[in-house]
Amino acid sequence: MAKSPKISASHEPGGLIVHISGLLPSLSPAEQRVARLVVADPADAARRTITDLATAAETSEATVIRFCRSVGMDGYPQLRIRLAAEAARRIEPPDARVVGGDIPPGADLAQIIATIAFNDARAVEETAEQLDPAVCEQVVEAIGAAGRIDVYGAGASGFVASDFQQKLHRIGRIAFYFPDVHTALTSAALLGRGDVAVGISHTGTTSDVIEVLEQARARGATTVALTNFPRSPISDVADHVLTTAARETTYRSGATASRLAQLTVVDCLFVGVAARSRARTKKALEATAEAVQSHRVGPGRRRG
Repeated sequence: MAKSPKISASHEPGGLIVHISGLLPSLSPAEQRVARLVVADPADAARRTITDLATAAETSEATVIRFCRSVGMDGYPQLRIRLAAEAARRIEPPDARVVGGDIPPGADLAQIIATIAFNDARAVEETAEQLDPAVCEQVVEAIGAAGRIDVYGAGASGFVASDFQQKLHRIGRIAFYFPDVHTALTSAALLGRGDVAVGISHTGTTSDVIEVLEQARARGATTVALTNFPRSPISDVADHVLTTAARETTYRSGATASRLAQLTVVDCLFVGVAARSRARTKKALEATAEAVQSHRVGPGRRRG
């Protein structure tokens, strides 16, 4: 029998907007239009009647009600109350020209810098707010007890996978990262019970990562998915699902935000594992630091 991913049904910290953003790809096209209006301006959406919101989204009132239920609301009145509360707690960008974390046409470099800095900082903060400590604890326990850990990722997520593998290796954990899908698959085929496989994919739809994680699961390994979208396909092959809260924006500036959000989760897991065996961690860090010490330039050395 296939194992089901462990996602807390009632766990929705970090705000309703983060929750809706994560579910957006799983909604119908009409529901997505409603979702984008709500995410873009929750205060405005909270002021609208159901008829007004349906008209603005070019859909029907019935679709708005379906949207409410899809994101866990009993109906439109509850959604309006939650949106009003969300708008009241929402952090506004320090630069008034930064609207919605996007980069408008004609933006000067100062505005681009302010927008990217705001978007990246918000991704880290919202990721931390919505991260489920209970699921993190389960993953830390599994990694801490694992005989071997494989980490998978492609593209930008591959850099994060490599970073996680390096961190684990630095504290004496047997961890591997293979950027090529063929070598990743052959590695996954050798995993077994007591091992852990971690798949990282922002969209949760990267076929290479899903395939490798599925292979690892078939061999009996505990599988972990790190994605921005909890209902994405990668969740179907994961025993534990951890989510980030980054938003893609103009010119894919969100790509940096997504990596920072992923690295935030990776660091939480790494420190969690390291803290469980402080003496072993300290010894490993000291040994690895000493090994590369001779390759560091001392303060007395300067270039001519």
